[in-house]
Amino acid sequence: MVKKIVLATGNQGKVRELKEILGDHDIEVLSLRDFPDIGEIIEDGSTFAENALKKATTVAKATGLVAVADDSGLEVDFLDGAPGIYSARFAGEGKNDLDNNLKLLSIMKDVPAPQRTARFRCVIAVATPSGETYTAEGTCEGIVAREMRGDNGFGYDPLFFLPEYGKTFAQLEPDLKNRISHRGKALARAEDVLARII
Repeated sequence: MVKKIVLATGNQGKVRELKEILGDHDIEVLSLRDFPDIGEIIEDGSTFAENALKKATTVAKATGLVAVADDSGLEVDFLDGAPGIYSARFAGEGKNDLDNNLKLLSIMKDVPAPQRTARFRCVIAVATPSGETYTAEGTCEGIVAREMRGDNGFGYDPLFFLPEYGKTFAQLEPDLKNRISHRGKALARAEDVLARII
């Protein structure tokens, strides 16, 4: 029997990344695109964990399958942790990744290098149809670059610069990115849970 899990997202960038990270497991990965009747799940939590848990529990109940959800975002120290949970909507509702990046670039235009520190944070939630829930967190430290670079990735990846690699997230090979990313670290911590409950 093929084991199935549902990723509680319609973001194909996240689906692709999570499938790559889960590649060693014999698991069929579905997404919200496979369950259009679920509709949009409003992320109204005050933390990444609250949003991830809401998405995972909603989808697990609706599908009868184990659901995995993540909520993640960029925390810029100069902006007191913003955009944080509002990362996807930073430039406003209906705006896209480019708009968000351009807004961040504009705000950070005159900020000196030592104050451009930031991190990606990800919380992964796993929920079963019976109501069990688990969370795991991962972070990745970097700095906000002065220009967008690279074509791999999505979101703020072109602006998130890793000094130790001399590249942005969007310039990294997918295998390396998946190993060191906030999402990769969080999912690695959630893997034991998934192995146990699937």
